[in-house]
Amino acid sequence: MKLDAQGMYYRDLNAKVREAVAAGAEKIELANVNGQYFIGDGINKPVTIIINGVPGNDLAAFMNGATIVVKENAQDNIGNTMNAGKVIVHGHAGDVLGYGMRGGRIHILKDVGYRVGIHMKSYQDNKPVLIAGGKAGDFFGEYMAGGVLILLGMYTDDPDKAKHGYLFGTGMHGGVIYVRGGVDESRLAKEVGVFDLDENDQKELEGYIKEYCKDFKLDVQEVLKEGFVKVLPRSKRPYGNMYCPMPK
Repeated sequence: MKLDAQGMYYRDLNAKVREAVAAGAEKIELANVNGQYFIGDGINKPVTIIINGVPGNDLAAFMNGATIVVKENAQDNIGNTMNAGKVIVHGHAGDVLGYGMRGGRIHILKDVGYRVGIHMKSYQDNKPVLIAGGKAGDFFGEYMAGGVLILLGMYTDDPDKAKHGYLFGTGMHGGVIYVRGGVDESRLAKEVGVFDLDENDQKELEGYIKEYCKDFKLDVQEVLKEGFVKVLPRSKRPYGNMYCPMPK
């Protein structure tokens, strides 16, 4: 099914998308998208939505099983509290990606903005994964409680820009961040440390990278030929001393 979003108010566009999903559409292609908010929000069926153009904020919020493919750039707050499914962006994406994300995959080909992965979390087998192929702004992995962030630093339009910004991992108390080629430790928050990968890390990482490369038709070996490090929290309660002690 195809829908032309040219000049369409975001509420009207989203109503048409939901109607198509309810009617049993398996694939919906949107043309001329230009900043419409909330596309794919709350959809809990395995439909594929192809977006030609640049969607607005809160793409795939609360999504639970759909796949969204963005052929160009995307804006802020992708995957807010997303539970399952996948978002694939063939360009850059903005700030606050994966806020409170609980499951599924977000694959961004190029650079991402600030506060990516903030408050990500996982529960049992439900583990969210967000991969950025380019570079990242400040506060990458802020208050991260679970899941996986991966930063490649490869596919960028600004090769002179630092791979990541300052205060990397601020308040992080769970999950893991993998970074290709190492990190600038002067830009790390005090709550995190840098460690070598073990055998289990390597196996897990290779699986994520293979899926990412398949989505963008990239060379897996090219991505994996340079080593990765992992960033982990030093404490599960980095701000525990700011609160009253628990009663005995």
